[in-house]
Amino acid sequence: MNTKVILLQSVKGLGNTGDAVSVRRGFARNYLIPRQLAVPATMGSAKAIEHQKRVVETRKAAELKAAQAESERLASASVSLERLAGEGDKLFGSVTARDIAEALQAENFRIDHTQVILAEPIKQLGVFQVPVKLHSTVETNVKVWVVAKA
Repeated sequence: MNTKVILLQSVKGLGNTGDAVSVRRGFARNYLIPRQLAVPATMGSAKAIEHQKRVVETRKAAELKAAQAESERLASASVSLERLAGEGDKLFGSVTARDIAEALQAENFRIDHTQVILAEPIKQLGVFQVPVKLHSTVETNVKVWVVAKA
């Protein structure tokens, strides 16, 4: 037997937040409902979910607007990191996403190291354009100067 539930969170392979889906009764009773991933589909719960969807949409719109404003500020920013270097401008160590995020935080940007996208750590002196992902749809580049420590 199947039962209808409304998802409170996205469940991989099942649906997104607010979707009304039909699942096996045991799956709903033993997994989805106890973990607060879904509620039984009733008129009251459907209205509450619609209200919650509207609240989430307004919050997402505000986050997107803030990310776009931060992107404009970051586009003109550059950070300088001093590192010890040897022959051929090779660094002793490397510059990581965490180092770049900390330098940006020192300049009053609200950036987490997970937002800095580096395929691999920077291992030599120079100027690099490093992408920073502020939102799922907003990405900008930051100029990173890696200079030799005097």
